[in-house]
Amino acid sequence: MRLEPSDTSEMVTQVLYGDEFKVLEQRKKWSRIRLAFDKYEGWIDNKQYLEISEEHYNSHTNSEIILSNDLVEFISNDQQQLIPISLGSNLNGLSFFNHEFEGESTTGSKHKSNLINTAMLYLNTPYLWGGKTPFGIDCSGFTQMVYKLNGFKLLRDASQQATQGDALSFIEEAEPGDLAFFDNSEGNITHVGIIMKNNYIIHAHGKVRIDRIDHTGIFNAERNTHTHKLRVIKKIV
Repeated sequence: MRLEPSDTSEMVTQVLYGDEFKVLEQRKKWSRIRLAFDKYEGWIDNKQYLEISEEHYNSHTNSEIILSNDLVEFISNDQQQLIPISLGSNLNGLSFFNHEFEGESTTGSKHKSNLINTAMLYLNTPYLWGGKTPFGIDCSGFTQMVYKLNGFKLLRDASQQATQGDALSFIEEAEPGDLAFFDNSEGNITHVGIIMKNNYIIHAHGKVRIDRIDHTGIFNAERNTHTHKLRVIKKIV
């Protein structure tokens, strides 16, 4: 999904296999859409989606989401062609598209302790602005997908996610799976990561990595400096 209707425009997020959305405006080559999951809006190439009826849209979006649960899986179509899909792809429309899937899937809410296990699947994934897959991901795409795979809904951007949940007064109150938010010199929240035990954090910065966290922020031992200034810790679950 792009900021403007152009191949050279900034990618603001990714629409994965099976994601549903509403078309808000349609042009010759591009459509402006709103994703069903997080209401995020942007432009998508008309060649990259298939229109379905409002009835099918409502039935899919009102059902419990079934997601692929391995880094890369495959679906097969009625011509027995294999189509690769990435971790967290939506499988609710398989029967509608006559697609078959034989891999691992997940649905429903998991215990909070499973969030870190899911986050570790993305470890060392390269950073990609707007990315949401194990081939490239940004900080808020990472937290959103980890929570989504465990049955919890986060908004798309770090600043939006910071409006969710309950704020904690001290870092000592945080549990593994809580979200830590960081701001820039203007006071705008620009980064988010997932708290781990023993004062560690997993986050997407250059790649999905594990660093120390303290009252000041994220400490990068390789660079021997704090890279992000802590603003608030939120308990979502």
